[in-house]
Amino acid sequence: MQSFRTEIENPLVEQDILDLEKKIRLFNEGNIDEEKFRSLRLARGVYGQRQQGVQMVRIKLPYGKVTGEQLHRIADVSDEYSTGRLHITTRQDIQIHHVSLDRTPELWVQLEKDDITLREACGNTVRNVTASPMAGVDPNEAFDVSPYAYETFQFFLRNPFCQEMGRKFKMSFSGSDEDDALAFMHDLGFIAKIREENGRTSKGFKVLLGGGLGSQPSHGIAIHEFLETKYLIPLVEGVLRVFDRHGERNRRNKARLKFLVNDIGEEEFLRLVREEQKVLGYTEHEIDTAAFEHQVDLPDVEIEDIFIKDHETFELWKKTNLFSQKQTGLFAIGINVHLGDFYTDKARKLADLIKNYASNELRFTLRQDMLIRNVREELLPFFYRELSKLGFADAGYNSTKDITACPGTDTCNLGIASSTGIAAELDRVIQNEFPRYIQNDDITIKISGCMNACGQHSIAHIGFQGMSVKAGALTAPALQVLLGGGVLGNGKGRFADKVIKVPSKRGPEALRRILRDFEAHAGQGENFLGYYDRQGKIYFFNLLRELSDTTNLQPEDFIDWGHNEKYVKEIGVGECAGVVIDLVATLLFESEEKIDLAEKSLRSEKWSDAIYHAYSSIVNSAKAIMTSDGLKTNSHASIIKGFDEAYIREGKINLVSSFEDFAYQINQNEPRESFAKSYLDDAKVFYEKVDRYRVKELTNAQA
Repeated sequence: MQSFRTEIENPLVEQDILDLEKKIRLFNEGNIDEEKFRSLRLARGVYGQRQQGVQMVRIKLPYGKVTGEQLHRIADVSDEYSTGRLHITTRQDIQIHHVSLDRTPELWVQLEKDDITLREACGNTVRNVTASPMAGVDPNEAFDVSPYAYETFQFFLRNPFCQEMGRKFKMSFSGSDEDDALAFMHDLGFIAKIREENGRTSKGFKVLLGGGLGSQPSHGIAIHEFLETKYLIPLVEGVLRVFDRHGERNRRNKARLKFLVNDIGEEEFLRLVREEQKVLGYTEHEIDTAAFEHQVDLPDVEIEDIFIKDHETFELWKKTNLFSQKQTGLFAIGINVHLGDFYTDKARKLADLIKNYASNELRFTLRQDMLIRNVREELLPFFYRELSKLGFADAGYNSTKDITACPGTDTCNLGIASSTGIAAELDRVIQNEFPRYIQNDDITIKISGCMNACGQHSIAHIGFQGMSVKAGALTAPALQVLLGGGVLGNGKGRFADKVIKVPSKRGPEALRRILRDFEAHAGQGENFLGYYDRQGKIYFFNLLRELSDTTNLQPEDFIDWGHNEKYVKEIGVGECAGVVIDLVATLLFESEEKIDLAEKSLRSEKWSDAIYHAYSSIVNSAKAIMTSDGLKTNSHASIIKGFDEAYIREGKINLVSSFEDFAYQINQNEPRESFAKSYLDDAKVFYEKVDRYRVKELTNAQA
C-alpha cells in the first residue's frame, strides 16, 4: 500500500486515511476481529455489499451540493476503482459499488483532492446532513438553509462523541413550510422561520425531535416553534450527547433516538439536554453565511439560436422540470434520474455544462434526482438540447412517474425483494398506460427492498416494501402495499397504512387498480389522500385482495423482477447502522486507543475532545469487565449505574468516590485545560485498575 503523506495537505484527513490503511492491513493479517473492523470501516464510508469480496463506498456530500470539478473527480474515481455507475441516495449522497477493500484508502485520497469526504457516511455516526434542493433559490423560502446545513455538517464531522454512538443519527433542513427536506421524519429536523418582534427581524428554526422511518415509523415532536440560529449548534450538541450517553447500544432495533425519547419522555429528554449544554463551554454559536450570500457569478457566453423540433415535448419539459428562482431571470432545472443511477460519461458532460454555462453547482435531491441552478432564461433551449443528448430531459421531475427506490437485492445485504426491478416495471406502466401522471405531483410512489425504508416507502402516497410469501413448500418474492402516507407541510406528515401483501409480479396490476379506482371515484378536486381517507383502508384491501391469492401462482411468480433465476430469500448481516462490539479484549484495546487520542487532543489544545476521549475510555473499561461477567451494558448511563452496583459497592474495585461521580465529572466541569489533564489522569488510573482486575479474574478462572 502506498504512502499518502505527500498527497493530502489536511493532517486530520491524512491521519484518517492512514488509519484506514493500517486497519485494513491488520484485518488482512488477522490481527483485528471482523466485527470490530466492520465498525471501523463503516465510519469511513466503506460498506459491505451483498456480493462477497467487494464494498460499496458512500461519498458524503453535505446538502447534496457538488461542483463541476467535484463531479469530474467522482467520475474519475468511479472509473478507476468501480464500474462507472453512480447511484444517488435519498440522503443526497453518491454511492459507488464493487470496490476492492484494499483500494479504498487510495480512492479516498483521490476524492479529497477536490474536498470530498467519506468520513462518517455510514456507521453509528452523524450521517449526511440533508437540505432542500432549492435552498438559496426558492422564492418561497424563509431564508437559505445551506450555510446552516453546512456548518452542522462541518462542526460535527470527526467530533469525538459522534463516532461510536448506539445508532446512526440523521438531520435535515427545510427552507420553507413545504418541508421538502422531510424534517418530521428525522432525528432532528429544522424548518426555516422568520420572526418579527419589536421591530427586529431574526432567523430561526422550527425544531422537530425523534422522527424516523424503519419498521416502526415515528413522527418528530416539535420541541421549538422558533429557535434562533445562534442556538442551533448548542442544541444539536446537547441532543447528541444525551443520545450518546443514554441511547440503547445492545438491541439494535431499539437503538434509534425515537425509542429513547419515547422511553424517558420528551420533558426528561430535554432536561438532560439542558444539563449537557451547561458544560459545553459555549452557549451560542454564530454561523457565518457570507460565503452563501454573494451575487451569482455566471459565465458570459453567447450561443447560436436553438431550433427545437418537438415544441410540444419542450413545453411539457418546461412545465414539469423548470422552476423560476427568486433571483430575477434565473431558473432551476430538475433532472429526473431513473432509479438514481447514471454513468460517468454523462456525469462528465453534465459537469462541463454546469461549469461553462451555469453557476458550477449541482444538487442531488432526496428523490434521487439532480437540480441544476442559476440558468439564464435565454439559455433554456440550449440546456434542453444538451440535456436531451444525455438522456436527462425526460419530463416528470418530482411527478408520480419519478419513482424513488433503494438498491434492494441488487447490492444490499438486507434486501428481501428487488426494488429496482419493480420500480422499472412501474415506470413502464405509468409511461405507457397513465402518461397523464407525468404531470401529476400529487401522488408519490416509493419502494424499499426491506422494512428499513431507505426508499422511504412509509411516507409515500403509494408505497411498496420488499417481502417474501410462502406458497406451499416454495417461497416467492412479494410486496407489501402501503397507502396514505405523505408530507403535509410545516413539520407534519403521515405514515402509510400497510394494506395487503401481494406477490411481486402482481405489483404492476396493484398499481393499475389503485390509479384506475382513483380516477373513477375521486371527488371533484379531491386529492389522493382525501380520496384514500374517505374510502378507508378496508376498501383498498378488498380492491386488491384477489391479487394476494397464492394458490394460483405461476412459475414466473417465483422469479423476481430483474432476475432470471428462481427466487431465494437471502438476508445477510445489515451494516446500515454499524454493530455493537462486546468482545472484552477489543473493549480494553479501545480504552487504550481512547487514552492515546485524549493525549493527542491535549497536545493540540483541544480540551473538549480530550475530555470526551477520556470519558469514552472510562466507560469502555467499565463495559469490558461487565461484559466478561455477563452484566447488561445497554447504554452508557446503564453501564455507569451498573458498575457502581456490581463493583464499587461490592468492594471489587476501589475508587475515592462512586463510579457515577467519577465518570460524570464530564457533566460538572467546563472544557478547560486543567480539567482535561486531571480527567485523563483519572482515565489512565481507572484503566490500570480494570486491567489488574481482569488479569486477576482470568488467573483465578484458570487455577
